[in-house]
Amino acid sequence: MQVKCVLCDQIEGIEDNSLQAKRLRNRKISMYLCATCDNRIKVSTLERHASGNFKLYQEEKEINGLI
Repeated sequence: MQVKCVLCDQIEGIEDNSLQAKRLRNRKISMYLCATCDNRIKVSTLERHASGNFKLYQEEKEINGLI
């Protein structure tokens, strides 16, 4: 299966029977990132985590007393 990176438009081939190929076929919204773009995003995210300016906002869940 041939896939295209959404950031750098590089075309790569992945195995047809792999889990990643199955997810891309079944979920049309999913994006494919090549290894270089994925690594670049991972490094910059880890730098933001280390700087202390990274905040992860989580939704507050209401506790239902009836359950």
